[in-house]
Amino acid sequence: MDKKKMAAAMAAVYMHIRTGEEAAAAAAQMPAEPVAEPPAPDQVFQMNAWGLSGRQAMMNANTMMQLRMFK
Repeated sequence: MDKKKMAAAMAAVYMHIRTGEEAAAAAAQMPAEPVAEPPAPDQVFQMNAWGLSGRQAMMNANTMMQLRMFK
């Protein structure tokens, strides 16, 4: 069984290295893109602080329930 695990680990490492090499080769072949001009002020994303804090509160409540803090 140890040989199977070692073979699987070696195959995973090999695929990880190979994927990285392929990504580097693809990035080297892509032409450099010209610098785009910044978006107009009306197109800039505005963060919704109220919505973000509400989402964070819901996530915290879910975490507390998962940790069984409420009994």
